Amino acid sequence: VQLQASGGGLVQAGGSLRLSCVASKNPFNIAAFGWYRQAPGKQRELVASINSNGGTNYADSVKGRFSIARDNAKDTVYLQMIDLKAEDTAVYYCNVDLHLRIGVRGVYWGQGTLVTVSS
Repeated sequence: VQLQASGGGLVQAGGSLRLSCVASKNPFNIAAFGWYRQAPGKQRELVASINSNGGTNYADSVKGRFSIARDNAKDTVYLQMIDLKAEDTAVYYCNVDLHLRIGVRGVYWGQGTLVTVSS
């Protein structure tokens, strides 16, 4: 299983970006996708997640500004970010929670994509 994240970049405060993450070479059913971020000197934190039923979860700091969506046919997850703030600057990582076999799950991580918001 390989995860490839893309869409990061430099944007001014108030701007928007859309991140994408594709799970390739994946023979397993996907239980959930997640987006995490890690700012310099800080711990990695959950930004948003989406499960197989489309249920979503967001960090309080991004509610109303970020939206997570998935395309099951393409094994792809998206993170639409609007009204970006300087404090959103971080490396964004996607992960995927897979059903490896009955009763066994596995989590895989992508390489990260840098989002820089200038104030």
